[in-house]
Amino acid sequence: MTTDLETILAYTSLPVIATIVGGAIPAIRTPRPGIRSGLQHFAAGVVFAVVAAELLPDMKHAHSPKTIGLGFAVGVVVMLMIRRLATESEDAPGESGGWPWGLLVPVGIDLLIDGLLLGIGFAAGAREGKLLATGLAIEGVSLGVATAATFMKATGRGPGTAVGVVAALALCTAVGTTLALTLLHELSGTALAGGLAFGCAALLYLVTEELLVEAHEEGDTPAATVMFFAGFLLIYLIA
Repeated sequence: MTTDLETILAYTSLPVIATIVGGAIPAIRTPRPGIRSGLQHFAAGVVFAVVAAELLPDMKHAHSPKTIGLGFAVGVVVMLMIRRLATESEDAPGESGGWPWGLLVPVGIDLLIDGLLLGIGFAAGAREGKLLATGLAIEGVSLGVATAATFMKATGRGPGTAVGVVAALALCTAVGTTLALTLLHELSGTALAGGLAFGCAALLYLVTEELLVEAHEEGDTPAATVMFFAGFLLIYLIA
């Protein structure tokens, strides 16, 4: 890993700050579903391009199909397990003290995983990490908006409390990045390829089963669909 810690921390702050900013937006006005759908499509395109243009070529250079296959399979299984845990949290019957844990727990897990994936990106290289930070920051805005708006509606609390809750959740991204960098710091060659395979599987799950699914729930329009391809093309040309 050649990227210095200051650079990693600076780029990790992008999705953290973006999520907090998104949490503050509903205090002014909640964006229309079409705008949120467009942001989610754009973020999905950006993340997909990072996987296709950066992570997959890096992973391929390891020439270790068994390790890559294992890492990819583990990534899929872990994401499915996390989704099941999040679903069980959403379906939990009770809420303690009026706090909607069925909302907060899945969001916290989602942001922790985002941080882990960002750490994996920086383990692959500076450019990969920076591009991934950009995509996750765009995702963070949409996630912050949705979380704050839903929190205020569910609890009746004001925007100040909602922003504070979103800010606390946003720190899960930094925790995940730190954890990933700690675990992957000494990895190289075949072992790193396994980590990249895990990250690719998780990112593809993020695009297909979270970002695009949620975007279609917000509203599926031709303009939103174009945003996916715009995000993909932009990052692919930069890469």
